[in-house]
Formats: sequence, structure tokens, C-alpha cells
Amino acid sequence: MKRRRLGLALVIALLASLSLTWFLYGRLRRQVTTAAPMTKLAASTKLLEAGTDLTADDLVLVDWPAKTPISGSFEKTEPLIGRILLFSVPANEPIRESLLAIPGSAIGLTAKIPEGMRAVAVETNNVNNVSGFLFPGARVDVLMTLRGDTGAASMTSTVLQNVEVLSTGEKLQPDPAGKPQNVREVTLLLSPEGAQKLVLASTQGTIQFVLRNGSDQEVKDRAPVSIGDLQAGSAPRAATPKAFASAGAKPGPRAKAAGDDYQIETFNGTKRGAVAF
Repeated sequence: MKRRRLGLALVIALLASLSLTWFLYGRLRRQVTTAAPMTKLAASTKLLEAGTDLTADDLVLVDWPAKTPISGSFEKTEPLIGRILLFSVPANEPIRESLLAIPGSAIGLTAKIPEGMRAVAVETNNVNNVSGFLFPGARVDVLMTLRGDTGAASMTSTVLQNVEVLSTGEKLQPDPAGKPQNVREVTLLLSPEGAQKLVLASTQGTIQFVLRNGSDQEVKDRAPVSIGDLQAGSAPRAATPKAFASAGAKPGPRAKAAGDDYQIETFNGTKRGAVAF
């Protein structure tokens, strides 16, 4: 009898536990559904490369939490048809106004040039393109070396800092695998004044690109470096020799001959002399 009562009590407890769990789950689900209303945003159907002219096949509406809106997003696909992407977009990512070129702008590199800026192409080689590790989107400093008639007149100066690389050769996007690519020219995004400096530097001296960390935004004045700066402090100074005199002799005044650097007084008996070296 006791076993039956114990078994019945366990069954009742189990049923009560299941009922309470189901009740709490349903209530929590209704609260989550009520607390997170969804909206529709226009997104990409696949990976879209920079320069893509958007069509209806490239776009789809996806669910997005209404409480976390995206600035510049679109709730319909129609306004996006015919717009040009400035940057690559992965699949199912909402399209934003900041990713698009101005309506009516040209396709390709021109679409990536912001208003008021300029794109300047510079010829490169394996050295100044950092062994092929320059890629679209990278940041560089531009150094110029001027060589005078003599070695002492040579000088290197930083003419531009924190400059964005728009393209390398004909590529507007970096290699997905991160492989280095040697190209014959790179295109930089510059202000009109920066474009003037780059053109002048490329005709007057040797150009060298210096790759920066992408998070390094520091721009500061840097003094030019000359041959003299490389040599300063590199050679040890000659030790000043001490004057020696024979024991017991009183040193007399030293006369320095013209063109001599140092003299040592000598005594031979009562005869005094000097040795220059």
C-alpha cells in the first residue's frame, strides 16, 4: 500500500512539474515574441563585389529586429535597383546608403572617389609597393628622396601621410586569400593639394611607399633626413692625447706649429725640444 501511494505521489509530482514547465515556456515565448517585433530590410542575395550595378536578382527582403534599426537601410528593394556598390557586401547583409555610390555616378573606380577628392596613379616596382603587400584599402605614407650633385645633398622627406590605396593595378578589392600581388601601378585617394604634392614628388625624386597599420591614424610633422643625420654620432670621437714630460723636468710652454694637431715636449739633458703629431 505504501509503495502504491509513493508511486502515485511521484506521478502527480511529475505531471505537475511538466504542466508548470509548459506554462512557463509558453508565457516566456509570448513575451519574447511581443518584445522583439520584426521588420523587413533590403539585403543582398549573394556576395556582391564593389562596382556592382544592383538588379532585382541581387536583392531580397530579410527579417530584422525593429528595435535595432540600421542607419541608412532600405525597407524596399525598388529604390536600390540601378545603384552602384562602392564596397563588397556579403550575402544576406542589409544594404546601406553608405555602401552606395551617388546616383548617376560612373561605374568602377570613379564611383569610389568621394566628392572633393582625387585619384592619382603612381608607377611602382617590387620595392616601393612593399613586395606586393599593398592592397586596395591599405593605408600608406609617401616618402620622397631627392639626390643632389653630392652625397651630402641627398635628403628623404615624408610628403604625404595616412593615404588610402584605392586600387592596385586593375583590382578594386584585395585578394581574398591575402596573397601578395606585384603590380606596375597603384592608385591613391588624395585631396587636390595632396595630388599636386604626389605628382611633383614623382617627377623630382624617388617615391617610396611605407605601409601603415590600419588602426594607426596619427599624422604629425616629420623633419627631413639627410646624409649628415645618418652620420651624426656614428663615428667615435678621437681621444685627446695627454702630454708627457720626462721625470723631474718642469714642463714649459708649448708652441703649436702651424698645421700640427698635438705636440709633446722632450728633454735631452738640458736641451728642450718638441715632437708634433
